[in-house]
Amino acid sequence: MGAFLTKLILHYCVAFGVVLGASMLAGISAVLTLQPPTNTMRSISENMKIWAVVAAVGGTIDPIRAIESNILIGEINPVIKQILLIISAFLGAYSGTKLIEWICSEPKL
Repeated sequence: MGAFLTKLILHYCVAFGVVLGASMLAGISAVLTLQPPTNTMRSISENMKIWAVVAAVGGTIDPIRAIESNILIGEINPVIKQILLIISAFLGAYSGTKLIEWICSEPKL
């Protein structure tokens, strides 16, 4: 179970980092090109969510193929683990997007 928990955390952090890094660099590029950085960062964070999940789970169709092959032979445990890894990556991407939204929000006085 320790190795699986490590993979869950890794997938979460990779997806989180992809969204956060892409958004921050987009904000820097917006400043350099005299565009509004907050709008650019929000837009990029929304658009990067799916790509962050894809990057975290391996960037190929292999996770889906693993789910299919294990279902066909009746193995449910690897299917559940693969789905949990995808959910972990999604939560990381979602958390990164929410952090960017929070950073770019208007201060409330």
